Amino acid sequence: MIASRWLGLATLTVLFASSALAEDAKADATSPVGRWTTIDDETKKPKSVIAIYEENGKLFGKIEKIFPEPNQPENPVCDKCEGTLKNQPILGMVILQNLKKDDDEWTGGTILDPGNGKTYKCKIAVEDGGKKLKVRGFVGVSVFGRTQHWVKAE
Repeated sequence: MIASRWLGLATLTVLFASSALAEDAKADATSPVGRWTTIDDETKKPKSVIAIYEENGKLFGKIEKIFPEPNQPENPVCDKCEGTLKNQPILGMVILQNLKKDDDEWTGGTILDPGNGKTYKCKIAVEDGGKKLKVRGFVGVSVFGRTQHWVKAE
């Protein structure tokens, strides 16, 4: 009798734990927090890996890895950036800043393009069951901008 009660309690515990893990996995699929591979618009090759993290309820993204072309330097600097970012290493640079959750997307922040040194308004949304991240950079209103799709990094 004691063994069957213990077995029943153990079964319930496993079921609740499995349910919680399934909910966590589902929540993770809708969160942009994690590592994302950027894809070059022209060559369609991986360009960098961005680590997106949350800090005080806002999202930020830092360049964690770069994939330079053979004719490019291995440790490039942002020579087109202005201010404190001028000539700073691109590796480790925070390029996404201050994005806040707004329904099923994150808005109100900025994205820096180290290629041209310009900062744009930005919004992002997770797509394809957490496999892709839609990243829209724009000037003024969202209509005047460009969208990229980043893929979940392994």
